[in-house]
Amino acid sequence: MAGKDYYSILGVNHNASEREIRQAYRRLARKYHPDVNPGDKLAEAKFKEINEAYEVLSDKEKRHKYDQFGDQWQYADQFAKAGRQRPAFWDFSQAGGAQRFHFEEGNLDSLFSDLFQHFGTRASSRRGRPRRGQDIEYPVEVTLKEAYHGTTRILSLKTEQLCSTCGGTGQIQNALCSVCHGSGAVARLRRLEVKIPPGVKSGSRIRIAGKGKQGYNGASGDLYLVTSVKPHRLFERKGDNLYVEVTVPLAIAVLGGEVQVPTLKGKLALKISPETHNGRTFRLNGQGMPHLGNSSRGDLLAKVSVVLPTKLSAEEKKLFEQLGRLRPSG
Repeated sequence: MAGKDYYSILGVNHNASEREIRQAYRRLARKYHPDVNPGDKLAEAKFKEINEAYEVLSDKEKRHKYDQFGDQWQYADQFAKAGRQRPAFWDFSQAGGAQRFHFEEGNLDSLFSDLFQHFGTRASSRRGRPRRGQDIEYPVEVTLKEAYHGTTRILSLKTEQLCSTCGGTGQIQNALCSVCHGSGAVARLRRLEVKIPPGVKSGSRIRIAGKGKQGYNGASGDLYLVTSVKPHRLFERKGDNLYVEVTVPLAIAVLGGEVQVPTLKGKLALKISPETHNGRTFRLNGQGMPHLGNSSRGDLLAKVSVVLPTKLSAEEKKLFEQLGRLRPSG
């Protein structure tokens, strides 16, 4: 059987002390940890191999069995039982870093079938129960115009993820985890581009699936963007309707005409009917805010503010005097 030499993997001698083994593991774990080598499959494989070696050599009982049976140490009890049940002999001479086992007779197929079935059960139990990661809320401030058109943001997220080395326990073989230093979590800074859809309000929650905290052997949580919309100097928002004040010269208010009304996508011409009084409101259908999640829109309500003329000329004063005589007050 080809075997793994756990001492060579950690770079220590066969008579290395517990302290030397622990120091070697910490040095290699920092070098090959997936967080230090994102996307590097070779480093990830090396990291798993280092953890496997340390799990065995840091435990006195496991190390004793490994020194006897090599990387088949976990079957030591079964081999011993098999040796009691059938004539066999053991050859402990080293061959490429692994021990060799010879059986003179017996049903080896049955023996190894039992062994590997037992190994599969233990490996499955070690992996642990999957746990979904926690959700994250992130505040995002947008302008009213950005809320109208939709926008994007680049977020810098500082998250804590369960340490893959110790599985979030903070310990390995009753010793502090050298990667998370016993906290059970590893801090990571992520940059993420997110889209803010049109129509968001203050308090809207935008779900970004799978971008929350990382789970353990399971799905990550979600990221929720909690929006707040800045006040606008011209428009007041109520629901998905917008309110704006439009100035109308006195002559147009009296005789009728057109004025320009501001909107969040440009100006529109508004027809003012004759004898429009101050404070009258015109409704412009579909010129308000988008409804979040669909294509319909609110309305724009333009309130007339009649502007009285100032710095009248002598001729203008005469005309108003004439109007006053034609339409006396009271």
